[in-house]
Amino acid sequence: MAAPGDAAIAEMGTIAEPAHHAGRVGLVDIGSNTVRLVVYEAPTRLPIPVFNEKAQCALGRGIATTGKLNPDGVTEALRSVRRFVRLAVAMGVDRLAMVATAAVRDADDGMAFTRRVERASGLPVHVLSGAEEARLAAVGLLSGVPDADGVLGDLGGGSLDLVGLNQGTIGEYATLPLGHLRLAEDSGGDHKKAREILDAQLGAVPWLGEMGGRAIYAVGGSWRALARVRIDQTHHPLHVIDNYTIGFFDALRLANLVAGLSQSTLDRLSGVAKNRVETLPYAAMALAALLEIAGPREVVFSGFGMREGQMLELLPEDLRHQDPLISACESQAERTGRFAIRGRELLDWMTPLFASETGEEKRLRHAACLLSDIGWSEHPDYRAVHAYHRVLRIPYAGLTHEARVQLALAVLVRYNGDVDDPMVAPVHNLLDDAELERARIVGLALRLAHTLAGSAPGLLSQTQLKVTKTRLTLELPKDRAVFLGEAVERRLRTLARAMDLKERIG
Repeated sequence: MAAPGDAAIAEMGTIAEPAHHAGRVGLVDIGSNTVRLVVYEAPTRLPIPVFNEKAQCALGRGIATTGKLNPDGVTEALRSVRRFVRLAVAMGVDRLAMVATAAVRDADDGMAFTRRVERASGLPVHVLSGAEEARLAAVGLLSGVPDADGVLGDLGGGSLDLVGLNQGTIGEYATLPLGHLRLAEDSGGDHKKAREILDAQLGAVPWLGEMGGRAIYAVGGSWRALARVRIDQTHHPLHVIDNYTIGFFDALRLANLVAGLSQSTLDRLSGVAKNRVETLPYAAMALAALLEIAGPREVVFSGFGMREGQMLELLPEDLRHQDPLISACESQAERTGRFAIRGRELLDWMTPLFASETGEEKRLRHAACLLSDIGWSEHPDYRAVHAYHRVLRIPYAGLTHEARVQLALAVLVRYNGDVDDPMVAPVHNLLDDAELERARIVGLALRLAHTLAGSAPGLLSQTQLKVTKTRLTLELPKDRAVFLGEAVERRLRTLARAMDLKERIG
């Protein structure tokens, strides 16, 4: 294995050079609170994370009083960087970028620290400016929510980055020294003073007041921890943070509640890492202050931010504009499918069943087609439930909680699962009756399609579905022996009855 400083590492390139070939890309993010390595698989589509590890270093602790990085944090950060670079080499990472954010940017000894990191790793460290950090956070968010409209807030240990978003277009930005570590220290642990600092700093951002009635997109580990508290509090049926959405008043109640909790109560919170508990009230105060000044309609918690934006910058231009959901599902289908039946083939074949669908409904149906063979290798008795849980929790961008449930239920039904099974009933509350029925129809159509074609490519296109007011017809070619069978007839009948139609084979 190559050691840091060897030519094998040095040749990985610098952050400014675009990737021109397929392979794995990695990012070491040296933040104010943590140092993290994320490795992405980058073939011919948008990368998906294959490794993610963080080290709690708290580089920014004490910077408000000393002006310097936390000495213990520096030691741990250097140790972590050495480990992460060696891991990246062992994993076959072709491109490894190293970035540092607010603590390193603001500390008097920040540049000396970056030189130590560079000597230890053999790689250059790019210290992001506030503007770069804010822009990359917006790029990362927009990869999952392309039409985001409102304001992105990315809360780190040392800073709060704010970016105005106008229907997917990046607008004005601000970087403020309001990270949860920084705020706790600047206020001396006094909650009243912390709130005064927040109000003064946020009140000086003139465009924040223009965001009323839109959304706040909350990015950062501490704000995700608040979302976990809310999910546990309300027994929300889906424990996925990305795109978890709550209204203004619920968000404000949550923020004020956590901001006022005693230390003993904070210590008992489930789902919150112990190293976040100490400064969680300051993260909550920051959210409350932002809510009161911006007046949004809702808060959308996001799992995508600066790191994802930086990853996209390492990729060729043609990969950056792919739909992240469809791209990820296509990669999943290629890895797990049996006979390479194409998602587009399934999508086109069942389109006559959905004549009046919206573009977003078609996109979600396409994703269901791509994931519809995900459980083929499981034991038949467990295919439905295992496929359901895998799809419900896939770490892909571009899915609301409601969309996740629709997608998972469609795949459940495709494997002959029951949407009324008590195991899946808790998620029903996230869908209305029309959405639930649509998921069932998509699943039954997928089940018929895979039975009709044996999941093999090229056969479905020889057949056609036709829908009238009273009848569902499956049109077959003259040479129809490969298509006829008891299972096909039974599944056609089941689909027709679900649509309140009579079935016919023509």
